[in-house]
Amino acid sequence: MKKILPIALIAFLCTTLSSCELVGGIFKAGIWSGIIIVVVVVALLIWILAKIFGGGRS
Repeated sequence: MKKILPIALIAFLCTTLSSCELVGGIFKAGIWSGIIIVVVVVALLIWILAKIFGGGRS
């Protein structure tokens, strides 16, 4: 079960975040809003991946 969860999470994120509508919405909101959203999403992905793959270390 532990091996399936990260793969399922990555597959879910890839299918939901790879959309042209998302990019269009970001550009309609403005360039600074787009930059902030991209930085937040990248930071969130790094945090999730660190928890999944590096969470067992003390």
